[in-house]
Amino acid sequence: MLTLSFSPLVPEPVLWAAAAFAALFALLALLARGAPAALRALALAILVVALANPALVDEEREPVDDVVAVVIDETASQGLGERGAMTQAVREELDRRLSSMQNVIPRFITVEDGAGDDGTRLFQALANGLADVPPDRIAGVILVTDGVVHDIPENAGQLGFRAPMHALVTGSEAESDRQIRLVRAPRFGIVGREQTIEAMVEERNGTGSANVTVRRDGEVLARRQVLTGRPFSVPVGIETGGANVVEIEVEPLPQELTRANNRAVVEIEGIRENLRVLLVSGEPHAGERAWRNLLKSDANVDLVHFTILRPPHKQDGTPIDELSLIAFPTRELFQEKIEEFDLIIFDRYANQSILPSIYFDNIVTYVENGGAVLFAAGPEFATVASLARTRLSPIIPGQPTGEIVEEPYRAEITSVGARHPVTRGLEGSQTSPPSWGEWLRLLDADVDAGDTVMSGADGRPLLVLERYDEGRVALLLSDHAWLWARGFREGGPYLDLLRRTAHWLMKEPALEEEALRASADGRTITIERQTMGETPAPVVLTAPSGESVRVDLVEREPGLYGARVTGAELGLHQLRADELVAFVSVGPANPREMRDVFSTTEALAPITEATGGSVRRVAAEGGPPVVPRIQTVRSDTRLSGADWIGIRPSESAIVRGVSVTPLALGFVGLVLLLGAALAGWLAEGARRRA
Repeated sequence: MLTLSFSPLVPEPVLWAAAAFAALFALLALLARGAPAALRALALAILVVALANPALVDEEREPVDDVVAVVIDETASQGLGERGAMTQAVREELDRRLSSMQNVIPRFITVEDGAGDDGTRLFQALANGLADVPPDRIAGVILVTDGVVHDIPENAGQLGFRAPMHALVTGSEAESDRQIRLVRAPRFGIVGREQTIEAMVEERNGTGSANVTVRRDGEVLARRQVLTGRPFSVPVGIETGGANVVEIEVEPLPQELTRANNRAVVEIEGIRENLRVLLVSGEPHAGERAWRNLLKSDANVDLVHFTILRPPHKQDGTPIDELSLIAFPTRELFQEKIEEFDLIIFDRYANQSILPSIYFDNIVTYVENGGAVLFAAGPEFATVASLARTRLSPIIPGQPTGEIVEEPYRAEITSVGARHPVTRGLEGSQTSPPSWGEWLRLLDADVDAGDTVMSGADGRPLLVLERYDEGRVALLLSDHAWLWARGFREGGPYLDLLRRTAHWLMKEPALEEEALRASADGRTITIERQTMGETPAPVVLTAPSGESVRVDLVEREPGLYGARVTGAELGLHQLRADELVAFVSVGPANPREMRDVFSTTEALAPITEATGGSVRRVAAEGGPPVVPRIQTVRSDTRLSGADWIGIRPSESAIVRGVSVTPLALGFVGLVLLLGAALAGWLAEGARRRA
């Protein structure tokens, strides 16, 4: 390729000044002297050209192929309905057509689901895929997508190239789908109160109304019919502390595009208001302070503590108005406000005729309705004043034999206790015998209910946990737990033991004997199954699409089983084992990619039209996808038609060699300059002679 270039011998401003001076001098000379002055003007022009140093540049150029980028959307929404098959067919046809075109290199860029909840990052993938291609080599861009794109630039200038962009949209306007969209979803709630969730059913080609089912932790709370496109409210009671998983599911349409978005999940963290604990001590003793310190150390516990210092049978004649004691408010505590307590602890309490039988009946009813009672037994438990000989006996899991064992012994975790979350893994229990201090007293009892999780001297029951109707009961058959607190013979984990026992009684979710939990790290799902059984059933894992697999569990600790699986889909997965239900989200619980799955041409229309390109559907009723013709267009007037899309050739090339030929230097330039000057002198001399 031959071109003319200039390399001035003087600075460019000097060259322009010289050219201006030469032009002015030539004009004045022509006006003053007429035609003979033209030769002098020619000499000045030759001098200016010589200073400009012109040269002929001959470049050896090798044309390079243009690049046409084809972006293939393979995100989750592209796998719905027939879109995946359409995408594959369009890709194969584009590959065939572009590969047959001369001077064109197709570059296929695949977009998959990324981490987090960013949705479809189509244009980010395009920029990354063309990072090594000069912008002037890009002849066109073709997007194969369903139109569900979440990073569309505001204008064409942000693309970084000037090539036409065309979008081939999969899916059909005839697709039908329903989805749940959360309008307002609380994250926290007070246990025992209601929270309100607002949601809305959106649909395409639907019926205008839909049946909705509301579940909490797998339990059906309500079924109702709602109008689509309008928000509706769902009141949900917060029953337990920790995660309360609320699931709102809409009935699918007959030809549903996907069921992955028919369900929305809200995880409401149940927060307990200050737990109310009633501690009733029979008489002062060394272990009383251990219970009080334990409960007072928890800022979330409101403790009401009474110690019976003067039972009715102790009458010493002291006038009532001279006593400093507070009367035990039995009626208020055990009849009027008993339901307000989360836990009642009887610490070495004996039947001293302070509580009438009707109040014991109230306590039994309190447990049956979901309350919790802990009996911390002392020597009085083995006497006729034992609470086991009152109307509380139905809820006490052991009956005293009357024998009191007074000898040192080490508490042992039983085989059942090794599986129970209250006692499993207590510090010091890993060795045999356990590496903790001894206790010195044990109340013998015949245990006929519940789980004996700790044993004492000669394998006798020490700690018994029982579920009674809706409530829970614990029986600790020793009053020497305080020895661990005092560090007697190296002490022991009294805080963990007593706190776990109290929290189990108050239904702490983390201490449930039968529990199913799951967590996700990336696409890896970790399943944890707590059970008191020997061989738990496999867990059924259901993906957002409805596909289910059975997962076998492996024992990791006594009573604790687990497994790890890879989630093939993004979104909320459901786990079921026996009657237990759990949920885990691979990616976000309600992923952005699946919130709006309707195929659309509207989202990409502005950006494609701004580049001179087009957007169109490829779906063909009853046949294969329709892929438009691809042709080269060198003008900017029209880059697409009814059945074709255009690419603009870049005419880029690689320079392999350059030869430069000076035009105004050397002997030839000097001869021209001197010849012009001589000719001008001769012409002016001839004019004077004439």
